[in-house]
Amino acid sequence: MTAVAVHHLYKSYAGKTAVKDLTFSVDPGEILGLIGPNGAGKSSTIKIILDFMKPDSGEVKIFGHPMNEACKNQIGYLPEERGLYKKLTAIDLILYLASLKGMDKVTAEKKANVLLQRTGMLESKKMKNKEMSKGMGQIIQFIVTIIHDPKLIILDEPFSGLDPVNTEIIRNIIGNLRDEGKAIILSTHQMNKVEELCDRVLMINQGQAVLYGDLKETRARFSKNSVQVNVEGEIGDLPGVIDKKFNKGSVELVLAPDTTPQIILDQLRDHGIAINRFEITTPSLNEIFLNIAGGNHE
Repeated sequence: MTAVAVHHLYKSYAGKTAVKDLTFSVDPGEILGLIGPNGAGKSSTIKIILDFMKPDSGEVKIFGHPMNEACKNQIGYLPEERGLYKKLTAIDLILYLASLKGMDKVTAEKKANVLLQRTGMLESKKMKNKEMSKGMGQIIQFIVTIIHDPKLIILDEPFSGLDPVNTEIIRNIIGNLRDEGKAIILSTHQMNKVEELCDRVLMINQGQAVLYGDLKETRARFSKNSVQVNVEGEIGDLPGVIDKKFNKGSVELVLAPDTTPQIILDQLRDHGIAINRFEITTPSLNEIFLNIAGGNHE
């Protein structure tokens, strides 16, 4: 069953459209990357999914039903704006918020210790939240998000404030949650994390979907007519190559519109050039983002 089904959402504030005819879905066992410039409508979309506010029109279904209390207990939400109780210790905060999701103390404490150990925070569990660094607080908030074993997880900038080691730990946990069958919405400005983790991507700009689909297919669709090659020796002039761009030991050959990569590969072989690498150039998600959004982002 589809975890999230969004159909033709509209939302306006004071005459300004925040979400315009937005339709998408998220299935169990996949991560959907939700990206877009600041003010594009991502936060409004998340708030509507979570029933924090109502759309002007359209509908959202969670596991086939409109939002209700049973649905809410199946959701884990990590907001971009953090709100931890500063005077509580990490473990007390985790246990308190787990109890709000219906977990008994024994089960919650056992699960909390496992997650604290996995994230390197076990020795800091008695530390008060006001004494923690931003990164430590982020990890605690992430633990709170997933401790009750939610079926749907919505993560808004989950890597904010994390050092490279903890970023990798959280990235691996998110990937494992997907492998366990969780449906995950990942909203972030870190395009490399979207590329590493997401199965599909939804880009919103000015409230509407401007890109939606399989991540690999999306990158292939925006591929340029060029190839990346690494060869032994010099590449001379080749018919059909209109430009060469050198980058860290490799060369990007920009091809004429009527020239295919196979033609260039055949030419290199005919010239007896030893080829170590030959691949069609596909743009990064960040390049696609900049192209579509026009640079209006952080």
